[in-house]
Amino acid sequence: MRKRLPTHLFFLLLLLISNLVLSQQPEYIIGKLMDSKTQEPIPFASIRIKNRALGIISNTDGSFKIPSMYKEYGDIIEISSMGYQTKEMLIQDFSVYELNDVRLQPATLELEEAVVTAEKKKKLKARQIVRRAIRSIPENYPVEAFSTVGYYRDYQLDRLQYVNLNEAILEVFDEGFDAMDSVTTKVKIFNYLENTDFKRDTMALQSYDYQFKEGRKVIDKAFLASYGGNEFTILRVHDALRNYKIHSYSFVHRLKSDLLSEHKFKKESDIYLDDEPLYTVKFEKLLLDFSAYGTLYISKRNFAIHKMEYTVYDRTKKLPNGIINKHKTNNQLIFEVITEYRPKNDRMYLNYISFHNTFQIWDPPKFVLESTTIDLKLQCFAMSFSRTPDLQDAFNEDNYILKYKGKKIDFAKIVLDNRDEFRRTVLLYPKIVPYKTEEMFRSISRAATKGPVDSLLLSAKVYNMSDVDGNLINKWTFRDYDQFREFFVQEVKPNAKSPADSLIMEMRKPIFNDQPIIKPDNFNDYWMNTPLQNIKIEGNSNDN
Repeated sequence: MRKRLPTHLFFLLLLLISNLVLSQQPEYIIGKLMDSKTQEPIPFASIRIKNRALGIISNTDGSFKIPSMYKEYGDIIEISSMGYQTKEMLIQDFSVYELNDVRLQPATLELEEAVVTAEKKKKLKARQIVRRAIRSIPENYPVEAFSTVGYYRDYQLDRLQYVNLNEAILEVFDEGFDAMDSVTTKVKIFNYLENTDFKRDTMALQSYDYQFKEGRKVIDKAFLASYGGNEFTILRVHDALRNYKIHSYSFVHRLKSDLLSEHKFKKESDIYLDDEPLYTVKFEKLLLDFSAYGTLYISKRNFAIHKMEYTVYDRTKKLPNGIINKHKTNNQLIFEVITEYRPKNDRMYLNYISFHNTFQIWDPPKFVLESTTIDLKLQCFAMSFSRTPDLQDAFNEDNYILKYKGKKIDFAKIVLDNRDEFRRTVLLYPKIVPYKTEEMFRSISRAATKGPVDSLLLSAKVYNMSDVDGNLINKWTFRDYDQFREFFVQEVKPNAKSPADSLIMEMRKPIFNDQPIIKPDNFNDYWMNTPLQNIKIEGNSNDN
């Protein structure tokens, strides 16, 4: 007969089991935003915890993460993106065990009739709208000190695979738009991580080289100005709205004085964000070698710039396989900057900034001629290669140019050297009468005893030859990469003063290299929105 547990022990055991189950719950709720009509992912959407002033931005694939602990508080999640209806959802409706699909409905224009703006009295042209927006920057953006806490990351894409992902939680102390950003702004690092869950590529991690191409990491036809700062400082330099008085990036230059004169403008249909109507103004600049396209989203109420997108292409380079970019051309992207601000207390504060550029890694040839020597016994030249040559190419006399005293040498026979177990050495027998052959080799041999043989005496070159794997001799190859630097604001603190302590990020030192770290008491309120790896989450998704 089995003994029954005492009632108090039974409930204790039940409590322990419950706590164990709870402790095994995933740390994050994972979701993905999609357009309800097109089923396309929605990137850079704001996902905020209502009444907590906290939130994150969706990734380029529409994915996002929210700490599971907020499920216990019964919070409401507010999701908004330009051109879509704002959506509120109970966090308790999200699953912690599977990917949550969230679909947003495109916004309608039904509100337009109820909006009374200056445009009703006098229809403004695109250039006039932009001019008023730029003039209104001092009124719409903070001139007093403030701070933003957010998630920073930089990473690369190699064939759509995340590479060299670095992440951090930062607090940025800004003295206001009247102050020089690169001089007065201070940054504290709450935490940083070199994410080893993703591939690390040391070649792609090296610094850009703007002088030499071959064997280097290069941005063709572009230069990233750091203003003496690190990766995060480079990102902030490219905020043309914050730095509207100084140079930000090509063609936009000083936004205050150059944007209008450098571009052609065109007004498009209005768009809505959180039920607020926004002007949509497209602008472009077309040159012989470059093309640039931009979009401004400007409030119809106070001409505040909510969002600015800017993309520059290389018109001399075409995308492979007939691929078309988002501006309906097949030109190669050089860089793209997307910056969004959101209102808080009647001022516009940064919501996120994304800077995307392309670069190339140039790799040295895999197949080269390593040496040319003479074999006095066999009376021939011996050419040794780094890899086994293709036999047909190796036996083709036209692929060799050997000159003795400036005169080209013809060959009677070309064979592989059987003494070379790797079959990388080719023997070339000159078509010269024996006594002249012997004289030539002795002359070369005497010169070799004194040092490197002068090219005027003997020169050797190989063309149009491939190895057995198809690598062309002396052929440099390159790999295309995409580079991203992004900062997603999770909390805005108006009127926050810069700290006086010494725990400040050193702007001239790499952000992920021995920087001071300070975790505040409320550190757990912030989190890293690490992008999803390219894996399929098993199980049915929760369709919200």
